[in-house]
Amino acid sequence: MALEHVGDIMTRDLLTLDQTATLKDAHDLMREKSIRHIPVVDPLTGKLLGVLTQKRMIATIMSLLSDYGVSALERRERQCRVMEIIDADMESVDVQAPLTEVVDFFLSNKHGCLTVVDEEGRLQGMVTSSDFVRLCAELLKTRH
Repeated sequence: MALEHVGDIMTRDLLTLDQTATLKDAHDLMREKSIRHIPVVDPLTGKLLGVLTQKRMIATIMSLLSDYGVSALERRERQCRVMEIIDADMESVDVQAPLTEVVDFFLSNKHGCLTVVDEEGRLQGMVTSSDFVRLCAELLKTRH
């Protein structure tokens, strides 16, 4: 099987949140499922609204801790909506994007993920740096 397009290696079955989710919801999901990126999707249209990264979540939690202390953290996490802290301007590609271009994106940017959307902006999947590491491992194994 030739691996040429982002659709060949992307993760399709994603855990997502909607625009009503809180930072607490995201924190719990990341911790329970050991994930680092959560797409935020409009449940009615399936359109991608943005991505919450682990890095952004941790920075927000650290700021809340600094401002309000440990005793108020959970309450503040429940008050903070993910829509306030997502990256709504992340680049996206379609499933036919060539892997050569996508790997250049990862090498040129410090992002750990790239969302995959259709022509209407509906989330189709996500490709991460881990997907490329898995691809590299598969290619190395087939050489030996």
